[in-house]
Amino acid sequence: MSSEEFEKLHEMYMSLYEELRLMPERALRSHGEDRKRLVRSFDERQGEAEEVLQGMEEELRLAPSSFRNAMSTKLRLYRRDLGKLQRDIKTSEPGFGSSSLPGSHQGIYSSQNQQSTHQQSQRALLLQGSDSLNNASQSIERSQRLAAETEQIGTDIIEELGEQREQLDRSRNRLVNTGENLSRSRKILRAMSRRLVTNKLLLGVIILMELAILAAVVYIKFFR
Repeated sequence: MSSEEFEKLHEMYMSLYEELRLMPERALRSHGEDRKRLVRSFDERQGEAEEVLQGMEEELRLAPSSFRNAMSTKLRLYRRDLGKLQRDIKTSEPGFGSSSLPGSHQGIYSSQNQQSTHQQSQRALLLQGSDSLNNASQSIERSQRLAAETEQIGTDIIEELGEQREQLDRSRNRLVNTGENLSRSRKILRAMSRRLVTNKLLLGVIILMELAILAAVVYIKFFR
């Protein structure tokens, strides 16, 4: 069903219909005031059932399109059933359809019962098919919602993976830049190391030369 309100109205109608369904047969077995009370009670209950069906029709206008066909079929069946019960209650009036042949009324009533049983069987099959169609529609709708949710989850995952890929690309670029910087730093350090060694060698040579000059000066001054 399309809504909780429609469910409530449907339950109310089925309760009224079960009560109305028994009244024509009871009216046939009743006489006088009892039968009149049954007819008045039938008219009151039928009016209530009509109001409930009108409420269901209003719910039908607000229902999703996927539910309208099944609901419309049920409403048509319910109205047809009410019409049949109304005809049945009229046939219970004294003298209705009487015949001069003995047992003719009983034969007509038996034929009506057989026809009613056949119609009820057909109605039950129609209702069963309508319920199956309704259940299938609900199952399809649930599957569509699940597919939409799954698609949305897949889209979110793809977007998240894209963001993670961008982050990885940025991290890789930073690592590449860091590696290049380290290579340049190593080259600079090696150059500085070579310059330092060269400076030390030059300083050693200069010191040796100064010592040699100093030794020469001392030799010349004191030993010659």
